[in-house]
Amino acid sequence: MADLSDYRPCVGIAVFNAKGKVWVGKRLGETGPYCWQMPQGGIDPNEAPEVAAIRELYEETGITLDMLTPLGEVEGWLTYDFPESHQKSKSQNWRGQKQRWFAFRFHGKKSKIDLKAHGPQEFSKWKWAKLTKLPSLIIPFKRDVYERLVVEFAPYAIPREVANNDHG
Repeated sequence: MADLSDYRPCVGIAVFNAKGKVWVGKRLGETGPYCWQMPQGGIDPNEAPEVAAIRELYEETGITLDMLTPLGEVEGWLTYDFPESHQKSKSQNWRGQKQRWFAFRFHGKKSKIDLKAHGPQEFSKWKWAKLTKLPSLIIPFKRDVYERLVVEFAPYAIPREVANNDHG
């Protein structure tokens, strides 16, 4: 394994609804078969990964902590390498990303999800999807991470009783 210091520290967030489906967004401006992903983003200096997860989730979806119940997290870092065509910040010389992944149950109202809650907007639209379908939706260089998430987060993809039809 590569030196983890070569990877940008990030978080990823899986948000499950009561039906056991997971939130996935279409990356703004992207077309083609692999433009969907779960929220993710960088960890600021001196920021705890758990705090970064809640911040990134709000910035990208408008979902706030009061709409969530923590479910669990993947132990340790998951990594992927950037292909040459996707390196955004060559000045940082990041080899890729190392991510801490967190899972939450959504119990808010889906009408409160706001992709423009905090600029710049990252997703053009969103949907609930089966966890097992995510690897086929994600850009190939991130696929190994998503395949691991299918295994790690499988217990959260089990439907729960739905009390209100507006909850996703």
